Amino acid sequence: MSEIIELARRARVASYALAEASRATKDAALHAMAAALRDNTDAIVEANAVDVAAAREAGTPESTVDRLALNPARVDGMAAGLEQLAGLADPVGEVVRGYTLPNGLELRQVRVPFGVVGIIYEARPNVTADAGGICLKSGNAVLLRGSSSAAASNKAIIAVLRDAAESAGLPADVVQGVPTDRAAVKELMQARGLVDVLIPRGGAGLIQTVVSESSVPVIETGVGNCHVYIDADADLGLGLEILLNSKTQRPSVCNAAESLLVHADVAEAFLARALPALAEAGVTVHGDAAVVAAGKDQAGVVAATEEDYGTEYNSLDLSAAVVGSLEDAVQHIRRYSSGHTDAIITRSQAAARRFTTAVDSAAVVVNASTRFTDGGEFGFGAEIGISTQKLHARGPMGLPEMTSTKYVVTGEGQIRT
Repeated sequence: MSEIIELARRARVASYALAEASRATKDAALHAMAAALRDNTDAIVEANAVDVAAAREAGTPESTVDRLALNPARVDGMAAGLEQLAGLADPVGEVVRGYTLPNGLELRQVRVPFGVVGIIYEARPNVTADAGGICLKSGNAVLLRGSSSAAASNKAIIAVLRDAAESAGLPADVVQGVPTDRAAVKELMQARGLVDVLIPRGGAGLIQTVVSESSVPVIETGVGNCHVYIDADADLGLGLEILLNSKTQRPSVCNAAESLLVHADVAEAFLARALPALAEAGVTVHGDAAVVAAGKDQAGVVAATEEDYGTEYNSLDLSAAVVGSLEDAVQHIRRYSSGHTDAIITRSQAAARRFTTAVDSAAVVVNASTRFTDGGEFGFGAEIGISTQKLHARGPMGLPEMTSTKYVVTGEGQIRT
């Protein structure tokens, strides 16, 4: 038996025990995990330093190193996320709908765990704790396959989570790490029947590989080519503040803005303020002819290529274009958006309604930063990822999205005639 099949079988056995665990037991395990992370902060940060040093030696871009790096504050944030999960309602057993049929049968549709979830993700070791906690709370055993660039960090974190789960009376195998070699990943993607669902979380290449090569059902988390559209009726000061937050607050994440669209009626006034502010923040603007003309005396403005408009930069880069109308903005977004998060800045209710109706993304935002598309910000607790597909989940994937349903039918001897 291969190592992956053995891991999956152990996860399956652990999932049976976890599915029957009470909320009190699961919450106790989450609190134990949080405490253990804090108690082992020094060891986790030390292991992470090995990964960060190797990444820098390999010439990894700093935006990626930022996603990889841990410090005591980030470890504490991971622990706080687990504690927040413990305070949330348990989705398992929730009645989605229920009623009595004319023949007297009582019908209830209730939430149940998937069973065994595989997570394939890149770089970010905080995902290890987030995914482990969400899967545990939602009753799922989890197989965690992080990237080789975070191998030391993930090994340390998983060891802490396993020990803590066991101390709370759950099988340690509710959380397991998967080897990072390609052969192991391919085998994980083919473990249909042992693994119930795979969730890839990372760049477009990783996601498409899992989607195209997996025989296990996949929930696709997408890349974030997020737009901010400054409407003709926008408050330009508000628009600039939102744009800067969307782009620069943390540029390496999927809900950071990557594209700016400005209505022609306000382009001159807005760009005169926005381009210097973006340059001061270190942002390079890849603009169309109108943007380049507006920034002819401004550093950090370059001509955009066709590829720029479809790029998730994850860096201090931003594509930008001037559009003639709201409809032009919608058409641009339909062509280039990844379907993650797109925002409009406007004082017009009609424009906001048109935008939110016409833009088909997982999150559509009016007069606020794209950075709010996040499970924690939405009040879901830590998230597995942002789903940009339409089945089985869409948007931030919190606890309910990590369950399926089954029907419980209760009768008193009814037979079908």
